[in-house]
Amino acid sequence: MKTTFFKRACALVALSFASSWAISCAAASVVVGGKNFTEQQLLAEMTTELLQAKGFTVTKKDGLGSAVLRSAQENGQVDVYWEYTGTSLITYNKINDRLSPEDTYRKVKELDAGKGLVWLDPSRANNTYSFAMNQDEAKKLGIATLSDLARAIKAGKTLTFASNSEFYARPDGLRPLQKLYGFEFSQDEVKRMDSGLTYQALKDRQVDIALVFATDGRVPAFNFVILKDDKGFFPSYALTPVIRKATLDANPKLGPILNSLSAKLDAPTMARLNASVDVQKKSFSEVSHDFLKQAGLL
Repeated sequence: MKTTFFKRACALVALSFASSWAISCAAASVVVGGKNFTEQQLLAEMTTELLQAKGFTVTKKDGLGSAVLRSAQENGQVDVYWEYTGTSLITYNKINDRLSPEDTYRKVKELDAGKGLVWLDPSRANNTYSFAMNQDEAKKLGIATLSDLARAIKAGKTLTFASNSEFYARPDGLRPLQKLYGFEFSQDEVKRMDSGLTYQALKDRQVDIALVFATDGRVPAFNFVILKDDKGFFPSYALTPVIRKATLDANPKLGPILNSLSAKLDAPTMARLNASVDVQKKSFSEVSHDFLKQAGLL
């Protein structure tokens, strides 16, 4: 009888241990998502490599459309990916109020908490719309900010601007920006083209100013300078790791790990990393590994 009881007890302990081990393994499995452009694919690769180095089992699902990825996270199919504060505020939460970067972050953190999503520490990388010039030309004209640009145009300087059609026409685009800063391009001074062509037009000096994204790799590669939005017209698109609350609760160590990566990212860093892929044609894995090592995260 004692032997039978002992065997049963051992079996129960073994079963309990096996169950705990299975739960632990399941908790350590993370699905990392990413959108379908260079910056997002690179972030998905860096996140995957970093988490694997910390002992997590990672499945990477990148190359997804923005709405599809957000829906996958809300439905529990993706645990973590890097989102932009302005995208959540405007696209997902339908709020068009002009908010400071800090208020934008606080607002999306509050709103998305109700959907089971946790916004971790925002990086200093803000991938918003920007106006760019060739560095030598901006220096020669003394233009470092959008207010400087406005003063130059109001003083009679003729400057041409490359813009995509959307920004030119949208109600929160070029017209309200000009109203805020108190200047106006003439119709002939605005050259409308596809977004990707604005960079080449500026590089080839077919225009004086171009609409760009702040962390695009072509900004440093083509020796552009971003004009400071000193009146805060453009929404904040701070790049931030966003994780499902259920995943974070099950794996509390994920927060500090992801925050450690976020702390290493700013706009010049992301632009340089993006350029390594888009301009220098390095692989995502090579750029990811080199950066994580240099940043002391591996």
